[in-house]
Amino acid sequence: MNFSERSDKPELLDLADIPFNDIQRNMAELNVINTYLGGHHITIEGIKKFINGKKEISICEIGCGGGDNLLAIRSYCSKRNIFTKCMGIDINPDCITFAKKKLPDRGFFFTTSDYRKYFFEEKPDIIFTSLFCHHFNNEELISMLQWMESNSGLGFFINDLHRHALAYYSIRILTRLFSKSYLVKNDAPLSVLRGFTRKDWEQLLQSAGLAAYSLQWKWAFRWLIVFKKDHSTNE
Repeated sequence: MNFSERSDKPELLDLADIPFNDIQRNMAELNVINTYLGGHHITIEGIKKFINGKKEISICEIGCGGGDNLLAIRSYCSKRNIFTKCMGIDINPDCITFAKKKLPDRGFFFTTSDYRKYFFEEKPDIIFTSLFCHHFNNEELISMLQWMESNSGLGFFINDLHRHALAYYSIRILTRLFSKSYLVKNDAPLSVLRGFTRKDWEQLLQSAGLAAYSLQWKWAFRWLIVFKKDHSTNE
């Protein structure tokens, strides 16, 4: 197995003909993975970088899937009396259907769209992605980074996978043992192969013309990238 470069093999979830019931199971199992392997915790760490005593904040997730990341953020903020406006954008209408069914609360707004074609009447304070960037090639990612910088009020953050042998074989074994979703069994290990090294992110951010970022490795085999418009820091 070659871990020196990102895989360009497409994931099954990116195909257009996946049955809705299969997508539902995939979304549910991804939430379990994010819960128990620290994915939601890393997303909360990203949000905490922007709160700074604020009592109201607007948040948009691109590639929102079933909306579980936004639910985790809303739960964290509500416990601290921080009012949140949560928006999710996903190009897959089945994902948006699932999100609206699971989170019918008026505090969540979900829309089906290619994020690149969406126009904000008012920029959200924060734009973020979780396990979304690895679906794109490097050229597309550079444009995504620039889009998030341009369309956010305070900045953006990214929670995505570290391409590493241990991460690959671990998730491959875990999903074969416990997953009931053929999408998760195929796509979870492949996602790691499509993931990133520190050098990958440094090159992508440089190519996008972004310098005011922090880049941190997080357990289990994730990267947290935070770009804030109001200060410059590299870690």
